Amino acid sequence: MRPRAALRYEEWSLEPDLEPDAEPTTYAMQCVVDEESSLGSEDYVEPQEWVLGHLDENPSHLIYREIITRPWRAWRRG
Repeated sequence: MRPRAALRYEEWSLEPDLEPDAEPTTYAMQCVVDEESSLGSEDYVEPQEWVLGHLDENPSHLIYREIITRPWRAWRRG
């Protein structure tokens, strides 16, 4: 005799973690040309200032990407 399996379907939700103990959202900038990056910061202005300094040293490096690290949480519905 074979055992029977019981299946249970669950619904999950995913959302940004806004709880008081959540990790902070951080921002960084990365140069696309040489892939150098600023440090991560909770203040988005600091990485933008890094870009201006990097640009002073590397006038031909004109393309950058923003890297945002945001905590998310999953929770079971119902």
